[in-house]
Amino acid sequence: MSVKTKKILYKSLSSQAVPETNNVSTTEPKPAIPKIKAPKLEIETIDIKSEDKLSTSQNKTIPINKNEKEFQENSNPNKTSNWGLKIKKWLDSNSGVPLTQKIFLVQNLSIMLKAGLSLGAALNALKEQTPNKRLKNVLALISEHVDRGESFASALKFFPKIFNELFVNMIESGELSGNLEEVLKQLHIQLKRDHELISKVRGAMIYPSVVIAAMLGIGTFVIIFIMPKFVSIFSEFQATLPLPTRILIHLSDLVQTRGWLVALIFITTLIISIKFFKTTRGHRLLHRFLLMAPILGPIVKKINLARFSRTISSLIKTDIPIVQSFNITSRTLGNVFYREAMLESAEKIKKGSSINLVLREYPILFPPVVTQMITVGEESGSVDTILQELAEFYEEEVDQTMKNLPSIIEPVLMLLLGVGVAGMAVAVLMPMYSLSNAI
Repeated sequence: MSVKTKKILYKSLSSQAVPETNNVSTTEPKPAIPKIKAPKLEIETIDIKSEDKLSTSQNKTIPINKNEKEFQENSNPNKTSNWGLKIKKWLDSNSGVPLTQKIFLVQNLSIMLKAGLSLGAALNALKEQTPNKRLKNVLALISEHVDRGESFASALKFFPKIFNELFVNMIESGELSGNLEEVLKQLHIQLKRDHELISKVRGAMIYPSVVIAAMLGIGTFVIIFIMPKFVSIFSEFQATLPLPTRILIHLSDLVQTRGWLVALIFITTLIISIKFFKTTRGHRLLHRFLLMAPILGPIVKKINLARFSRTISSLIKTDIPIVQSFNITSRTLGNVFYREAMLESAEKIKKGSSINLVLREYPILFPPVVTQMITVGEESGSVDTILQELAEFYEEEVDQTMKNLPSIIEPVLMLLLGVGVAGMAVAVLMPMYSLSNAI
């Protein structure tokens, strides 16, 4: 039997020697195949944490588009607070949510809590329902805070321009007493009354504003377009014009030749007036004038008394201390003198004085009917009920006054309009009458 010799050709494959044969006839015996040591296989154990780090490092090398990057940044829990802080700063830098949206929020939140929903679920549902984008973002952030275990009131404090101190303190009182549903009902009544009061005042001021704007527009039109035509007629006659006509002609020439200067003076005066009335002294002068004005004074007092009574009553009903209630109410009133009276009264009440004795020191701001009814409330232990009745009384008074305001202001406006039209008519017709007599 012939022996075939093998010529061994080694080829490295996967760290092992694989023989390759070539058939050649030979008489030599079969040589022993030398042992080749395979490299030692080392198995490296990787823990879960290092594997996560490895996968994270590998993922960083993969290019992603801008939308995916934004999604990863927003979905990262470590960056949620930064995202929320940016939105909060943006919201705080802008104006607040409309009052109607707050009424919608409080009313629906009260109904949902009464139906048995949790606070977080109710906030998420309201977030989807509200049409206001700003309120939607705010509710999303508040819901995050509530889901992390924070109180509703503490979440609201992040948005002071949207939820004022009255709102936050009433919610906080409801959470501490475990009576949030009833507090939300009371807050809904408070916000609804404020909205009705503001709407009535704005509605009553529309008519006089339109009349005054029409008077100014007609006067400007006559000075710019009508008077120059009469000037060309009067210049043909060498006659002395009456004083009203000369004043109107000079005013028309000034507006036509130096209209930019007149506009500049008007805008500058307007800006300076606004800046002045924003100062402490200007603010006090303006509010003093509003209190003492014949028609506006009683309206301003009734509005502030209605808001004072309603706010104090709501705060006392939610078990907020009387001193704190006065401090909070001072920041809800519009007139600076009522605010100062609230702050001074809070300090005196803290020292042991009664409410009616403190308010008697401000007879111009608080009429006798208010102090007498509060005295009855303190003696009977029902101050909140008495103040609620006072609030309803003054709100009805404001409603009736706003309905009668157009009929009160209309004669004054008609008088001003008549004086303006008569002045222009006299300035135009008097020279024509004089010229016709001269001819």
